[in-house]
Amino acid sequence: MDKKEIVSVLNKISILYELKGENFFKIRAYQAAARALELSDINIDSNTLESELISIKGVGKSIAAQIIELSKNELPDLYKNLKSSIPAGLLEMLKIQKLGPKKIKFLYDEMGISDIGQLESACIENRIAGLPNFGKKTQDNILHGIELVKKFSEAFLYSIAAGQAETIVEKLQSSGHITHISIAGSLRRKKGVVKDIDIVACTQNPGDAMDIFTGLSQVSEITAKGETKSSVRLKSGINADLRIVENFQYPYALHHFTGSKEHNTAMRSLAKKSGIKMNEYGLFKNDKLIKCRDEKEIFSVFNMEYIEPELRENTGEIEAAASRSLPGIIDDKDILGLFHFHTDYSDGNMSLRQATVRLIEMGFSYCGISDHSKTAAYAGGIADEKIAAYIENTNIVKNEFKEFTIFSGIESDILADGSLDYSDEILSLFDFVIIAVHSSFNMNRKAMTERIIKGMQNRFATILAHPTGRLLLARDPYDVDINEIIDAASAYNVDIEINASPFRLDLDWQNCKYAKEKNVKIFINPDAHSLEGFNDYRYGVNVARKGWLEKTDIVNTWQADKVALHLSRKKQAK
Repeated sequence: MDKKEIVSVLNKISILYELKGENFFKIRAYQAAARALELSDINIDSNTLESELISIKGVGKSIAAQIIELSKNELPDLYKNLKSSIPAGLLEMLKIQKLGPKKIKFLYDEMGISDIGQLESACIENRIAGLPNFGKKTQDNILHGIELVKKFSEAFLYSIAAGQAETIVEKLQSSGHITHISIAGSLRRKKGVVKDIDIVACTQNPGDAMDIFTGLSQVSEITAKGETKSSVRLKSGINADLRIVENFQYPYALHHFTGSKEHNTAMRSLAKKSGIKMNEYGLFKNDKLIKCRDEKEIFSVFNMEYIEPELRENTGEIEAAASRSLPGIIDDKDILGLFHFHTDYSDGNMSLRQATVRLIEMGFSYCGISDHSKTAAYAGGIADEKIAAYIENTNIVKNEFKEFTIFSGIESDILADGSLDYSDEILSLFDFVIIAVHSSFNMNRKAMTERIIKGMQNRFATILAHPTGRLLLARDPYDVDINEIIDAASAYNVDIEINASPFRLDLDWQNCKYAKEKNVKIFINPDAHSLEGFNDYRYGVNVARKGWLEKTDIVNTWQADKVALHLSRKKQAK
């Protein structure tokens, strides 16, 4: 396991101890060790020494030994025994928002509630509201949380599913049996949340290929196995299908199984008008196959531009391809700098210097630092009296890396009344100001919309961050009129970010077209809190591609001097 996975296991052990009712100090020890390890510079592999781990403040000898086991992909007996001693239903209940281990243990000990079904029944029967430290509001929140768990029980973040799909494809390719292979389905279309993994391949040895697929180490169950299709459930819970087709069928099958269903239906309708039958086996005119070597040739049969997989959602791409007016959507390499990241001045685990070195290594030419503001005290937000030191530290690093442009910024909270949590005097000190909602999520639609619009009216507001506040598979967007927000951004000269965190992907791709129409400029921001988090910008690129955005629409595809002018003009215009 890598460091990130090990930190996750240590945190899980602390949660399991809470469910068991262990003493505070034991729980705290694992929480502290997980945090210390996460913040450390150590790289963990199978050769890591116990002495190196013990040197990290917060990691004791016992936990260090368990980390060594984990580095060798061995789960400690402690973890396995703890997990097996707790009813599986209690672990499932942890998925419910705002229901922590202490409350779950109380419900189990006092009421015998051991799974989500029993808990839902108790809430519906109003048996939770009267319990100590619960109440009617908590009961309602639990019911809402249960709805979300049901809604997303068979859904997975793109970042998780894509990583596992890529591993499967790599292993099949390295077997020597595969001639063509590709991820298909919603993963290929870069949806932020997916249901399963679809893979299409060609081989002269389908039996051997299926044996390799069903025998992969990440497979927990084989649900179907045949010469042309096999299905498995991975240990992560994701279902994966492998379809084997003939070489000549590959382009048609790949297009068909990429989808979307709506895109395919529209394409078949278009084909029918030309007297062509279209399905996963080919294009047929008078029962004769129209030979296509790849997907581009399929589209050219209909005198259309090639439609990138991300655009295949039947949102106008077929008409645009026919009129040769598809957008020139961006690629990863088009991003020249990253804004919105947090350093150890707030809740990041990297210094600005470390961040700068990594960004230069990644090939970027500029960045925009934006630590949390004072209202986010839970995230180490910067108090008024520390602003000067924060800016001075930024200037020191700027002077050290003169060939790399660093823009000085802050992420200022939009308070419940719509004001920002710093004075204009402080905000004026920065090159840019990101504004964001981090509290009071339950306001009604009118109040939340007015709150954000008032925040955008501040003369120093530059970029609106994660505009709907959603956390994929965890928290619904707050109730806000996003079109009205985009209208206000256009009116008040405020840019909007696509927050590229795989947990957010906010602004959603479906709102990007409208922002483009209103001439609202977009930043693709990783919202990184660690060096590894910088890589998340690629998920934001996926959103931009799905949203038909081009380089002219996205500020951080521009050269540094143009970005500087853009920020300066915005500041002066207000």
